[in-house]
Amino acid sequence: MAVLKTIYRYPVKGLSPESLTRTRLDPGRTLPADRRYAIENGPSGFDPDAPSYLPKSRFLMLMRDERLAQLDTRYDDPTHTLVIRHEGREVARGDLSAEDGRLAIEAFLRRFMRAELRGPPKVLHADGHSFSDVAAKVVSIINLASVAAIETAVGVPVHPLRFRANLSVDGWPAWHEFGLLGQEIAIGDVRLKVTKRIARCAATNVDPDTGIRDLAIPDTLMRTYDHMDCGIYAQVIAGGEIAPGDAITH
Repeated sequence: MAVLKTIYRYPVKGLSPESLTRTRLDPGRTLPADRRYAIENGPSGFDPDAPSYLPKSRFLMLMRDERLAQLDTRYDDPTHTLVIRHEGREVARGDLSAEDGRLAIEAFLRRFMRAELRGPPKVLHADGHSFSDVAAKVVSIINLASVAAIETAVGVPVHPLRFRANLSVDGWPAWHEFGLLGQEIAIGDVRLKVTKRIARCAATNVDPDTGIRDLAIPDTLMRTYDHMDCGIYAQVIAGGEIAPGDAITH
């Protein structure tokens, strides 16, 4: 039997994952607060009054800016506060709903990410918008057996968080998820339609604990399997609560 193993959200694009013990999925929406904010890396053209998808290259992100993985960040929903820690100590804190809070976070990133910046960093947000890697409002899912197959191919342990998925599944055979395109899956009462395979980029080469670019996962996938995919996107079509341990059927 396949089960939901973990739930993660990424409140700020490129920054730390946050583990959830329960969440609600709503039709046509992303996981709540997932990629709610992004850090503009120089002028991006984003308009908060008319938000639309922009490629991740416009923002600070792990594919290019692996130094971000050295930061331990936590976001508090009720106060909109982002806390950033580095090497065990707090280095910045700010209410992202307030100008002075955003300025505090931006000032730290100006110093910490100086070599990577192409212009002033700016915290971006728009109600209802998610700074996902794709335009559609979807949930990302990885199969832990597929990650294990990648471990075999590269010859070293591969942390599932390299793939920055919202949900992970335990109990599917390796690569079973690719056969679900166009089909529906159920997690408890929630139903999702699988829409797309996830092509992997150089962000997966970065160790999520150290920030060191130490593997070549897309290249290994291409050499071993003739594709660079791991995981699937799915659109929520019937909402409800989910928690780790829930059965997954299709």
